[in-house]
Amino acid sequence: MVSDLFRFRRARPRDPEVEAWFAAPEPETRRLAQLWFERLRAAGPDVREVLHDTYPTACVEEAAFAYVAAFKAHANIGFFQGASLPDPKGLLDGAGKRMRHVKIRWGKPVDEAAVQALIAAAYADMRARLDAGG
Repeated sequence: MVSDLFRFRRARPRDPEVEAWFAAPEPETRRLAQLWFERLRAAGPDVREVLHDTYPTACVEEAAFAYVAAFKAHANIGFFQGASLPDPKGLLDGAGKRMRHVKIRWGKPVDEAAVQALIAAAYADMRARLDAGG
């Protein structure tokens, strides 16, 4: 059986490439993405990170559970198994088989508790998948 988990053997507790990505000046929405990436980092003791497809990616051990991206007008918090996450506030966008994301914009209200709940659910979901042998 082939696993549907996205794995990065090079994931580590702190990746200098991720730090360099946040240090880049443009787009300014990287600052917004960094605030949320800090919450991804704090999701659990086994969170690791890697720069993948030019975006900071958070992993449970080596299995990716979320990423942040920065664009001119907004930042995204993406979830690799987002389609299976509970989303009672309807924050998740996307129509792919697995991935979903939340758009964050400067000056627009964000339901921080709901986004934090998505982060916690994504972490717990990936931890459970790994524990089940995924």
